[in-house]
Amino acid sequence: MTPRASALVLAARPQGETGAMVRLLTPDTGLIAAYVAGGRGRQMRAVMVPGNRVAAEFTTRPGSQLPFARLELEHSRAALITEPLPAAAMQWACGLTATALPERQTYPALHAALDALLDAIAMAPSARGWVSGLIAYETLLLSELGYGGQAPPPAPDFPAQLAQLAVLERRLSHYLLAGAKSDVMGARTLLTERLQRMA
Repeated sequence: MTPRASALVLAARPQGETGAMVRLLTPDTGLIAAYVAGGRGRQMRAVMVPGNRVAAEFTTRPGSQLPFARLELEHSRAALITEPLPAAAMQWACGLTATALPERQTYPALHAALDALLDAIAMAPSARGWVSGLIAYETLLLSELGYGGQAPPPAPDFPAQLAQLAVLERRLSHYLLAGAKSDVMGARTLLTERLQRMA
């Protein structure tokens, strides 16, 4: 494992009194679960937001398979959590990635695509500016994990993009998020409902 890497925060949950477990996506090592000491502290809460890009330094202690991570913020997307539609999109894209990918397998194309999608969500004036990126990301994720197929043709309008998302939702729930992982689809349902209000 690379001892220091740029990483995207995908998910974080409390662990112990002050720590947190974080799932990170790095370009060279893929998905890494790590413990962050003090991850629940006031200073670290803004760093641990899913969607943020961080510099992660990993260490492994003897007798422990789980690495420890020290995180420094490189690029914050935390301001988006106050905007319902971008927040739902970030939560879905990060949650899907954290749940679907196996640990410590390299997916540099997915890392780059997710970072670009999160940038698009942050910068576009409306969802019409990033929905095509979400379609492309979900298609790439299915392909990288062996459930490929051709990317759908560019949709002529927003309703057609929503139709493409519906097709991808069925494939994602069937191939990647079945069984115990199905609770992640709640984030997709929330996102879809908010997008449909725009149509």
